[in-house]
Amino acid sequence: MGNCHTVGPNEALVVSGGCCGSDYKQYVFGGWAWAWWCISDTQRISLEIMTLQPRCEDVETAEGVALTVTGVAQVKIMTEKELLAVACEQFLGKNVQDIKNVVLQTLEGHLRSILGTLTVEQIYQDRDQFAKLVREVAAPDVGRMGIEILSFTIKDVYDKVDYLSSLGKTQTAVVQRDADIGVAEAERDAGIREAECKKEMLDVKFMADTKIADSKRAFELQKSAFSEEVNIKTAEAQLAYELQGAREQQKIRQEEIEIEIVQRKKQIAVEAQEILRVDKELIATVRRPAEAEAHRIQQIAEGEKVKQVLLAQAEAEKIRKIGEAEAAVIEAMGKAEAERMKLKAEAYQKYGDAAKMALVLETLPEIAAKIAAPLTKVDEIVILSGDNSKVTSEVNRLLAELPASVHALTGVDLTQIPLIKKATSAQV
Repeated sequence: MGNCHTVGPNEALVVSGGCCGSDYKQYVFGGWAWAWWCISDTQRISLEIMTLQPRCEDVETAEGVALTVTGVAQVKIMTEKELLAVACEQFLGKNVQDIKNVVLQTLEGHLRSILGTLTVEQIYQDRDQFAKLVREVAAPDVGRMGIEILSFTIKDVYDKVDYLSSLGKTQTAVVQRDADIGVAEAERDAGIREAECKKEMLDVKFMADTKIADSKRAFELQKSAFSEEVNIKTAEAQLAYELQGAREQQKIRQEEIEIEIVQRKKQIAVEAQEILRVDKELIATVRRPAEAEAHRIQQIAEGEKVKQVLLAQAEAEKIRKIGEAEAAVIEAMGKAEAERMKLKAEAYQKYGDAAKMALVLETLPEIAAKIAAPLTKVDEIVILSGDNSKVTSEVNRLLAELPASVHALTGVDLTQIPLIKKATSAQV
């Protein structure tokens, strides 16, 4: 008896052995196979893509420049029966990493040998051609192992002496120069072409504008002619219409005037009758009562006039009497005051200095009151002096100035009065 084994499309099944010492081998992928117990052996091998990253460090090129190159390769075991049998013969029983190591060493060897035959510029500037060359050289060797190179690309190329960067700077400068020259030439050509296009455009525009202007002028002339003719006809028709309308209006107005004359005559007759009626009515209702009222008012006015005349005469008499009485009073008061002044003068003359002294003494309180009036608003007066004799001297000075103030106010010289003169001398 035996078992039925199945495999997916990413894996191959190898059934070996059989009855009577058979060396028949069966290769199956994406299917099934029968294996006998004890006398058949089954093994599997992966058909999946394997990614390799071959790397060659410090490999000298044809010019002796040491480069480090890194590539990426996609490989897998081929499914053709003969090639699958070769791959199974060499890799059956090994894991995927062992298969990768074998293929990787092969690719790195070919990569190193090809690097030695090329220049740096060939490797750096045309990587696709370099990768194609590596793939073409390595494909036969790995093909004899039943391995197929699906793709091979150069991932990175660099060196440790800045050869590539210097080469890139030179190439960049050249490319930049060529680009600037190309841009300048393109801008020049574009400017020339743009100017030519603008000139052509302006020529076409001027021609089109000229034709448009000619057409517009012809149109306006024709339109003006048509408008003039239409306006003439319209004016004639309008004038005829207005003339006829004026005639009709004149007839209508004449008829209306005649009607108004008739109506006016009737209205005048009616108004005459109405005036007579209103006149009679006014005489009966207004004029006669008004005349009576006017007569009454006239009588009242005359009585009021007499009354006002009599009142005015009485008031004048009253004022005259009051004036005479007041004049008599003023005259009597004047005579009394004159008599009093006469007697006071005689007394002053009789008593001499004593009378003058009395007059001054009567006047002094009034003078003192007027002098002291501003001091009524002062709450307190403080005389600052460190010497009591100085306060006394200030008081004496004020008293000494008093006669001069009285003389200035009244005209009386107190210093000529014997009593005051004596007192002043004693003060000094």
